[in-house]
Amino acid sequence: MKEKKTSHLSKAMLFILLFGIVSLFSDMTHEGASSIRGAYLSLLGASAGMIGFISGFGELIGYSMRYIFGKITDKTKKYWPMTILGYLLDILAVPALALVGEHGWIMASILLVIQRMGKAIKKPAKDTIMSFAASQEGSGKSFGIQELLDQIGAFLGPVLLYLVMLFKTTGTVFEKYATCFAILAIPGFLTILLLFFTKHKFPNPEHFEPEPKEYIPFKMKKEFIFYIAGISLFAFGFIDYSIIIMHVSKTFGSLASGLAETTSLVNSGTLPLLYAGAMIIDAVAALVFGYLYDKKGTKILVLSTLISAPFAIFIFAFHSTSSLLFGIALWGIGMGAQESILKAAVTNMVPKTSRASGYGIFECSFGIFWFLGSWLLGVLYDVNIYAMIFVSVFAQLAAIPFYISSSKQTR
Repeated sequence: MKEKKTSHLSKAMLFILLFGIVSLFSDMTHEGASSIRGAYLSLLGASAGMIGFISGFGELIGYSMRYIFGKITDKTKKYWPMTILGYLLDILAVPALALVGEHGWIMASILLVIQRMGKAIKKPAKDTIMSFAASQEGSGKSFGIQELLDQIGAFLGPVLLYLVMLFKTTGTVFEKYATCFAILAIPGFLTILLLFFTKHKFPNPEHFEPEPKEYIPFKMKKEFIFYIAGISLFAFGFIDYSIIIMHVSKTFGSLASGLAETTSLVNSGTLPLLYAGAMIIDAVAALVFGYLYDKKGTKILVLSTLISAPFAIFIFAFHSTSSLLFGIALWGIGMGAQESILKAAVTNMVPKTSRASGYGIFECSFGIFWFLGSWLLGVLYDVNIYAMIFVSVFAQLAAIPFYISSSKQTR
């Protein structure tokens, strides 16, 4: 009589899943905030150009400082302390947004920058920890699974805020927003609790990946340079969701009185659901493109870019519900591919001993160009919306030749 085979999760996969659940509650916190951030800043008195600047500057801090913290992480090998410190800043800044005054867009902006600084501290260490386990399970699949769990949280956060706004029938719009940010302290607390549990269970995640037989110094190879150029152009053209949600709340709001179909999209209670929908698309895209990356490599970014690049046309050039939803779906595909493939590629291009520095360089460049693009696109929104659409689509498509060159160098 044959014994029945039982399958068990490897320790590496268990770690990936646990860390993914930490990310789920983390994303529930700050992506819940992101779903109403643009409309909130507008309510507090910030202009479209200023919202673009704030969003871009936050990303600049959040990404450019990763190079420095990546270097520190590689030098000290303090993966967990850097991750925990970053999570604390990232998570605590979100519910603090409930404490700003009705005209406190400057204070809200400072808190958003602090939140991005927290991400800057944690991300190189966190992604490096993940890469150790991912090297055993397939980098594309592993980062795809993590992004799937991330985006489940990014879906649940906006849905939670929708329910808060649905049941909070009294008070001003500002008071409803403040309540939303205060409620996000709950998933924030669960994030920190689970983070310490994961650290207790896996105190030395670097042991997942064998040490190299000899020291391999980090060099900027051609494949990595082409890759950095491509993702920088992509970041420059990818419009921040703060500008999208501000456009939806203003443009569709002004049309709502004449077009019955738009009314379900424009009130303050349902705005978070648009972001929740985008996050579900993001989650599925991350898993699909993560698996495709393990089979096809960097060139799969060509496909994801061709699919997602036109999103601005459907969101900003047309004023119908169907085009808006289609455009946001394309935006979600671009985000999903970005989150899974971009990090997986660094795992394969950079040796273990210098990986945090590799992530730091990659994310520093990404953040600088995200900042410049967000600022320019926010200004263009106020000046000429069709110029903004052109710059967005052109910059993303211009990344494709660099993805192809990087793929050829890798091969």
